[in-house]
Amino acid sequence: MSAVKVFVPRDSAALAVGADEVAAALIAECQCRGLSIELIRNGSRGLLWLETLVEVEAPQGRVAYGPVEAADVPALLDAGLLSGGAHPLCHGLTEQIPYLALQERLSFRRIGVTDPLSLADYEAHEGWAGLRKALALDGAGIVAEITHSGLRGRGGAAFPAGIKWRTVLQTEAEQKYIVCNADEGDSGTFADRMVMEGDPYMLIEGMAIAGLAVGADRGYVYVRSEYPHSIAVLNEAIERAMAAGFLGANLLGSGRAFHLEVRKGAGSYVCGEETALLESLEGKRGVVRAKPPLPAVQGLFGQPTVINNVLTFAAAPLILARGAQFYRDHGVGRSHGTLPFQLAGNIKHGGLVEKAFGLTLRELLYGFGGGTATGRPIKAVQVGGPLGAYVPESQWDVPLDYEAYAAMGAVLGHGGIVVHDDTADLSQLARYAMEFCAIESCGKCTPCRIGSTRGVEVIDRLRADQNREQQVVLLRDLCDTMLHGSLCAMGGMTPYPVLSALNHYPQDFGLTRTQAAAQEA
Repeated sequence: MSAVKVFVPRDSAALAVGADEVAAALIAECQCRGLSIELIRNGSRGLLWLETLVEVEAPQGRVAYGPVEAADVPALLDAGLLSGGAHPLCHGLTEQIPYLALQERLSFRRIGVTDPLSLADYEAHEGWAGLRKALALDGAGIVAEITHSGLRGRGGAAFPAGIKWRTVLQTEAEQKYIVCNADEGDSGTFADRMVMEGDPYMLIEGMAIAGLAVGADRGYVYVRSEYPHSIAVLNEAIERAMAAGFLGANLLGSGRAFHLEVRKGAGSYVCGEETALLESLEGKRGVVRAKPPLPAVQGLFGQPTVINNVLTFAAAPLILARGAQFYRDHGVGRSHGTLPFQLAGNIKHGGLVEKAFGLTLRELLYGFGGGTATGRPIKAVQVGGPLGAYVPESQWDVPLDYEAYAAMGAVLGHGGIVVHDDTADLSQLARYAMEFCAIESCGKCTPCRIGSTRGVEVIDRLRADQNREQQVVLLRDLCDTMLHGSLCAMGGMTPYPVLSALNHYPQDFGLTRTQAAAQEA
């Protein structure tokens, strides 16, 4: 009898709730019973409330069980786990679980399906098809595909990737670089980590395509120090890709080169800003650079540099493999393709949802998230990380696309969504935003460095009812200075959560709506 394939994730989220113990229990119990299994450590499907999610390749397809703990293994085997037998933890065929079936997985189509480090698995699921297409084109041809696809930077700024790549291509230099910003520091975000741990070859392929596009033969992945598993998986994947000819001095026998290395950050939020990241990568203190010059003209070590987020590079292989129009046909308006939304905070079904732009926050919160974990009403939702706005229920039906959110003074950012129930105090959360900025500021510009410190003081006075209306005027003035005077988004976006909290939840500051609106521009 051939061995039954059993899948247990090796993703950090699964490891945190005992995936290694579940894997060990499966091996030990199956050995005791004389059962033959092939244990595959896959990536996470992103249904995080079901981790550890164990899958079995049964005759009818892959069947899911979760959340599984090591102690559940004997009973699962008794119930016929290896043939997809019924059990209270069984969710049926994995692909038919509504949370997964309702998604449009492009970048995440392999994650959870394959062994992340298996080159054979990767190639069997459309891997390297984009790189092979890119090798048949010149740089301008690759850039044209990326441009026509409508791909925009997925790190938060949403700048068109094609324009950035074209600028580097057209800038003359003996050395150019590709830099991946994997310093995923936003609260409630984990999509980059899931890619690095669950499908590292996709990132490697995307960066190699970028190198071919602009004439860069060297790249760096800058990973936050808090991601040790990502770093380990990436390093192993790079070694294997090198040995197989997908990286190195002779890409697939083409005579063209691309070398890739991983660099670990030291734990600074502001190093998620591209110029501070470049300073850190050069071995300096992570301080924001004034622009211009742009990194595309003078970036790493003063050379033309493409710097993009993990998800941006991860989209490139599919765009090249299936054509720009395929990718462009997903989404709405000027927001093309998909965005992996990450549901976190007080949410019943936290996890990753990859959907085309245009769905609504309400659909995400209830259609996928199932409401709050506490069962209480949702009060506020922070979209776009710790510098994102708090979105009230009146705006939950606005389509999730870059322009629609910008029009209401909010950002989609990296797709992080943090949910709060009706016990949340938005004045405390606004204070936290200012305090966070004060702690994480690189200190180079006064509006951010001093403004955030003064912001904490003003909010404390406001909450303590010390001339409240005067403090509102002062807080709005301070936010305006930070918004328009800061060198980068660290200070420039901190007003988003503060002002949205003040505008939509004035009662949490002890104010009426009339008082909160004082001096509002």
